[in-house]
Amino acid sequence: MKRSRSPLFLLLILAACGEAPGGAPAVGRPAPEFAAVALEGARPVSLQALRGRPVLLNVWATWCHPCRQEIPALQKIHRTRRGLEVVGVSIDEPGQDDEIRAFLRRYGATYPIWLDPDDRVSSTFATVGVPTTFLIGADGTLLWKHVGPVSAEDPGLVRALAAALNR
Repeated sequence: MKRSRSPLFLLLILAACGEAPGGAPAVGRPAPEFAAVALEGARPVSLQALRGRPVLLNVWATWCHPCRQEIPALQKIHRTRRGLEVVGVSIDEPGQDDEIRAFLRRYGATYPIWLDPDDRVSSTFATVGVPTTFLIGADGTLLWKHVGPVSAEDPGLVRALAAALNR
C-alpha cells in the first residue's frame, strides 16, 4: 500500500532545499542588478550607479490603484530621509511618458522615476504584483521588501530605514 506524503512534510522538504536559482531575492542577500532609463532625460540609470547610498526601489504603474494611495508615503520618505534614494520604477507600456508625468504631477511625486516598459524589474526581483517595494542598503544588500502599498509609519520599514541610514 502506497502512503501519501502530508503537505507539511512536502513544505519542509522544499524549505530545506533553500532558494532556487533565479528565485525571489532574499532579505540579507545581495539585491539583483537592475538598469533602466530615467523618465527625465532618457538617460541610462542603474542600481549599480547608486551603490554607496541606500535605495528605496518602488515598482508601480499608473493603472495600479494601490500605487496611488502609497505615493504620499513615498514622497514623505523622499522629502524627510536625507541620504536615501527613493526611485519609482514604472512598468507602464512604452510611449506612456506624458501620461506618467501627468500622473506624477496629479499625485505630487517628485522622486526619480525609471521607465521599464518591458517589465524586466518584475522578473529580476520576482515580484508578484504592484506595488512592490525594496530597500537596498548602500552595499547592495536587500534589507527589506514589501508587497502592497507602503506606509511611511510602517514599523518594519522605519526600523530598516534607520538601520540603512545609520540613525
